[in-house]
Amino acid sequence: MSPQIVTETLYSLAVNQAQPFIPTEIHLITTLAGAKEARLQLLHVKTGQFNLLCQDYQLSGIHFPEENIHIIEDYQGHKLDDIKTPEQNKSAADFITEIVSRLTRDDEVALHVSIAGGRKTMGYYLGYALSLYGRSQDRLSHVLVTDNYESLKDFFYPTPDSRVIEDKDGRSLDSHDAEVLLAEIPFVRMRGGIPQHLLEGKTGFNESIRFARQIEFEPVLHINKSQRFLQIGDIKIGLTDVNYTFYLWVLGRTIDGETVRRMIDNNLVYAEEFMAVYREHVNGLKDDDRTRETLRLGMSSQWLSERISAVRKGFEQALGLQAAKPFLVQSSGGNNNRIYSIALTEEQICYL
Repeated sequence: MSPQIVTETLYSLAVNQAQPFIPTEIHLITTLAGAKEARLQLLHVKTGQFNLLCQDYQLSGIHFPEENIHIIEDYQGHKLDDIKTPEQNKSAADFITEIVSRLTRDDEVALHVSIAGGRKTMGYYLGYALSLYGRSQDRLSHVLVTDNYESLKDFFYPTPDSRVIEDKDGRSLDSHDAEVLLAEIPFVRMRGGIPQHLLEGKTGFNESIRFARQIEFEPVLHINKSQRFLQIGDIKIGLTDVNYTFYLWVLGRTIDGETVRRMIDNNLVYAEEFMAVYREHVNGLKDDDRTRETLRLGMSSQWLSERISAVRKGFEQALGLQAAKPFLVQSSGGNNNRIYSIALTEEQICYL
């Protein structure tokens, strides 16, 4: 219900900085009532304050059509007139998070997010969504206005020439004399804790938080032998039978203190050990003549590297980059003496 924050923020970014930041697009997240105010006060063809600001300060190329006014919806698709109930707050959180997630998918885009205006929970969700999905080029801010001019219905930005407006008590003020400052807000970037399928698809606030919080807890790996899958918390790791077996083989060697060494020539011992694990966990349920034939002359360095990469991809897609790290096959040592292991202890492994 304060469309002034759009023009105040744009003024601060594009006019009132030593190095202006002129956005190519403006997106506004609001309610039904807020959208009406924005259309009438910002985008009206004759009196719209956004258009007047661009004219006053010769700002061009800023795309702000009505389609960029995003009206928050509930889970039934109804546009909300306000954000008051717990269910409305939950809907707003998911709606805001999805927009931030979508806008941060393009690496060529630098997003400047203002949390000014709206209900306090809306600003919180917007800031937290940027913390979840923001990149190094993204920024977060709040706009500050001189006391006498704050929340005045006729003040939208400091004008380049003298223009008389009235304060709340009906006294005259000059909009030219107002000061508008941008307070940049530091934030922690947690994008590495978000798995790839959420970065690429429709995203909810609570689901994103659930995945990001994986990095807060002691890593515990659950192994389901009967159904042949790995699980972290309630998240299953997508691995093929071969890669699942390979992970168990490296894990078993690590627990026994033997690790795996990089080979120059094909290693028959490694191949026989792997096939023994494979027969124990998979063979009888599903034959894999291709793997057996591949390892007939021993395990090659290339095959080993391919399995390590495939396992890494499976964990990172399921958990995100940060949460996956404790479970990955890690390497150490120089090229001629490289060893591979998994940094988990027996106490961090549970069998389902």
